Amino acid sequence: MLTNITVPLLGLVDTAVLGHLDQPDYLGAVAVGGNLFSLLYWTFGFMRMGTTGLAAQAYGRRDDFAQSALLVRSLLLAIGIGLLLIALRAPLVGLGLHLMGASESVTELARGYTEIRIWSAPAVLCQYTLVGWLIGTQYPRGPMLMLIMANTLNIGLDLLFVTVFGWNSRGVAAATAMAEYAAAGLGFWLVWTRRPADLVFDRRLFGKLADYLAILKVNRYIMVRTILLLLSLAFFTAQGAQQGDTILAANAVLLTFLMLISNGLDGFANGAEALVGESVGQRDRAHFRAVCRTALRWSVWGAGLFTLLFLMAGSWIISLLTSIPEVATTARQYLPWIWLLPFAAVWSYLLDGIFIGATRTRDMQNTMLFSVLVIYLPVWWLSQGWGNHGLWLAITSLMLARAASMGWLFVRHTRDDRWFAGN
Repeated sequence: MLTNITVPLLGLVDTAVLGHLDQPDYLGAVAVGGNLFSLLYWTFGFMRMGTTGLAAQAYGRRDDFAQSALLVRSLLLAIGIGLLLIALRAPLVGLGLHLMGASESVTELARGYTEIRIWSAPAVLCQYTLVGWLIGTQYPRGPMLMLIMANTLNIGLDLLFVTVFGWNSRGVAAATAMAEYAAAGLGFWLVWTRRPADLVFDRRLFGKLADYLAILKVNRYIMVRTILLLLSLAFFTAQGAQQGDTILAANAVLLTFLMLISNGLDGFANGAEALVGESVGQRDRAHFRAVCRTALRWSVWGAGLFTLLFLMAGSWIISLLTSIPEVATTARQYLPWIWLLPFAAVWSYLLDGIFIGATRTRDMQNTMLFSVLVIYLPVWWLSQGWGNHGLWLAITSLMLARAASMGWLFVRHTRDDRWFAGN
């Protein structure tokens, strides 16, 4: 949980530094650019989630070679995909910025941001793999150290590049990219120290083409699910941009609350991923049930604490993030939606962890398809007359739909004892 809470600090610091400049365009540019990179990078989020589930099951079987081979092959995939993203940066960024539909000034600033940030692609995807493997092998302290380093360095460089050098949104991009490479370097060192003492580096570790295709095949459902989720968030940002730069900037402030909620509550989901995967690897039904019950209790308590925090201090946090009067005032108008989000979202976060640990990734894809196509988009369409309130209603409905559909499958799988059958 400590590890995950450090993740949105990157966005919080970026928002706070830019939110105190003299115009909202810089904040809007990072909101647009950040959403674009969330879409680009988290399209390959299976490098984190899929690695966790597979590593946890290998850990449960106490299969050292399978754990090591998975890490090596996943890292090679991550580096290859990262280099491909850099090679295709011009068409990807151009299309993404066009679809975002922001104002001309915001779009140009976002283009400068993306031109720098794209170079961090190999480091980011390697981080996903390293974090997934460390969580799956039950060493969550490693990801915590990586992200503490990334955030500490990012904070210092943000202040240097933006407030001292005056680089604005480009400075934020440079700070983030450098922090990503530093964290990846620490991650490589951590997994090296945890390698099995009798590990022999030979051709078997690297495998054949079929082994890499097998990893991609297992994770294709997570990829589709993640793309749908990210497109939903990008659609949210794009629709906010069409309502003006002030709404765009206010939503960027409030989305940092959502990132704090999701990453904080995901701590319990990550624990469930590792322990459920271990249970499935050992075929221990009693342990599986105990993990689910305990993770549920802690997740509900966590959601309650987040709700209390935002009820008591939400307006004050907005003041910390921006001093632009119109942006702060607009953000406060939509703050009640943030009060609802912890209990709307906690169920889907926890169930994600259980389904990832059990490698029930096809179920994750199908429930996301249902939630986006049957609930999210129709709710948005019907509530367009409500303006930005309609957008927040749609995103809240998406969370509830995911929770309901995955909860229904969880009950069915438990009743029919499917968690341990042919994943």
